[in-house]
Amino acid sequence: MTFQEQIQQGIPFILPQPKPFDANINHAPKRKEILTEEEKKLALRNALRYFEPKHHEELLPEFRNELETYGRIYMYRFRPDYKMYARPISEYPGKSEQAKAIMLMIQNNLDYAVAQHPHELITYGGNGAVFQNWAQYLLTMKYLSEMTDEQTLTMYSGHPMGLFPSHKDAPRVVVTNGMVIPNYSQPNDWERMNALGVSQYGQMTAGSYMYIGPQGIVHGTTITVLNGFRKIKRSPKGGLFVTSGLGGMSGAQPKAGNIAGCITVCAEVNPKITHIRHSQGWINEIIENLDELVQRVNLAKANNETVSIAYLGNVVDLWERFNEENLYIDLGSDQTSLHNPWAGGYYPVGVSFEEANAMMANNPDLFKEKVQETLRRHAAAINKHTAKGTYFFDYGNAFLLEASRAGADVLKEESIAFPSPSGRAGVGIDFKYPSYVQDIMGPMCFDYGFGPFRWVCTSGKREDLAKTDAIASQVLEEMAKTAPIEIQQQMQDNIQWIKGAQENKLVVGSQARILYADAEGRMKIAEAFNQAIVKGEIGAVVLGRDHHDVSGTDSPYRETSNIYDGSRFTADMAIQNVIGDSFRGATWVSIHNGGGVGWGEVINGGFGMVLDGTPEASRRLTSMLFWDVNNGISRRSWARNEGAVFAIKRAMEVEPLLKVTLPNLVNDELLK
Repeated sequence: MTFQEQIQQGIPFILPQPKPFDANINHAPKRKEILTEEEKKLALRNALRYFEPKHHEELLPEFRNELETYGRIYMYRFRPDYKMYARPISEYPGKSEQAKAIMLMIQNNLDYAVAQHPHELITYGGNGAVFQNWAQYLLTMKYLSEMTDEQTLTMYSGHPMGLFPSHKDAPRVVVTNGMVIPNYSQPNDWERMNALGVSQYGQMTAGSYMYIGPQGIVHGTTITVLNGFRKIKRSPKGGLFVTSGLGGMSGAQPKAGNIAGCITVCAEVNPKITHIRHSQGWINEIIENLDELVQRVNLAKANNETVSIAYLGNVVDLWERFNEENLYIDLGSDQTSLHNPWAGGYYPVGVSFEEANAMMANNPDLFKEKVQETLRRHAAAINKHTAKGTYFFDYGNAFLLEASRAGADVLKEESIAFPSPSGRAGVGIDFKYPSYVQDIMGPMCFDYGFGPFRWVCTSGKREDLAKTDAIASQVLEEMAKTAPIEIQQQMQDNIQWIKGAQENKLVVGSQARILYADAEGRMKIAEAFNQAIVKGEIGAVVLGRDHHDVSGTDSPYRETSNIYDGSRFTADMAIQNVIGDSFRGATWVSIHNGGGVGWGEVINGGFGMVLDGTPEASRRLTSMLFWDVNNGISRRSWARNEGAVFAIKRAMEVEPLLKVTLPNLVNDELLK
């Protein structure tokens, strides 16, 4: 069968032969056993409902074995035989160009060069899934190949519920992930529901088909590191940045450090992913011995080098040894997947990687105890460095949150440890160290409307990406000539970024790019793309963004951590965002529980939009992108954020139909 025929077939009528387990692929760890015997039967019934009854007898023992062996039913047998990557849009079967673009984006998320655990349909973060199983993938692709522009596909946590009649201006796909009742949003609830096959953790851009490999976070991390050094008033040259994690998202850190121009040391316990990042050129060197590492870092400091070094070992050993050697760290952070601490997101010190994986599956209580003990040591070592002047920031991965739950010394003295009945951190929690959004990205970028705007060239041509880079650069340089002083630094950082994008070799998977832009920049760049499509200079383009943006995400310890009016634990902004995007012209929209900082800790929304050179695309991009950004600025303005007040006033001057309620400031003397 051809590729097109396989897509159109969906779930095959004749069962394919079972596929051998490929040990060369980076696989998800075994999930802990959490289902009762009756729940296991329910999980099997749920899995088998995708198949005709005549196949149940053959598939049942296989699915039961997967559930027992891996803790999930992935349906490995149904993994497609064709290569998984984002093909040029012309190679996809279908009646709708918008649907073809979505198929392209789905396959990009599962590309072996992009996905963290491709056979388990996990894109990044240890559990950020596109689908729960391969039957869902096959059925979704079939629906998209049949869809017209007057239908909408509804996706329930990876499950394609079906095609429904709609209209041309409606989204082609509406995605929800993990949207469970709030009282059932603890980590164990996710483990149970995911094992049952009824919910999934879509992370942010994994479950919304908008991940573009580590390039997205390379840019965000570059901006963060540059501004981190600005905050401590020193040049990155010869400065030392210490962090950990080389997985799907965190793997971008050393590359970003190189672009920023500092020395980066990034610890990672997984040998396979460490060597993958090295082979991809995302890190310069791998060192396994601490003595050698100390010597190498001192040499790099003495020579003011720009270099990235992976330490293959536990980050706690690294922090402790650097303290013993009095090796000064300028910037410190952590980007392990601590939103997922008990299932492979963070590993205990003093235990080998293999032993830890076995303990995680076979003795989860001991594993949790070891992880929390490690978090206490980790925090204690960081505290010793910050006492010497190190600037440490939480990178939004729930490090401080989980450290506080482990009893680590990370809380301010006046903070309340666990005020909520569930044991979750709540109002009253305040940490010793800021979130990077609180100190850097929030006041410097998000409040002014600058966030991660991205695009994908559906032709798959490198020359199309080069042309879009040139278009975006030209637009930004023209805007910078008249931009107010308040946003000149943001403009210049992104002009520098986009001009160096090609030479930094950031493309992994699809021909994609990202930069930080405000609403005006996004609209002007998108309109310039649409006009280039009209002229035949480039093919169709998919627009999107990271959920980690101005208004897509309500996350009290990350995206909205610099909201101080008491509303950071509310999620109105994210819900309003995705609803507003859906009727203003998005091609697809998504809303997720979880992502980045953990299940039950965040609500986040995203979108995708196809530009095809039509007047309708021009109308939709203007309407939707303006809302998508200014929704968040208005909320930040109402929280009395100075930069956001400036930005929303500027937006109202540009668009007379925009009328936003502004806050009146209270004299602090009155409240004494």
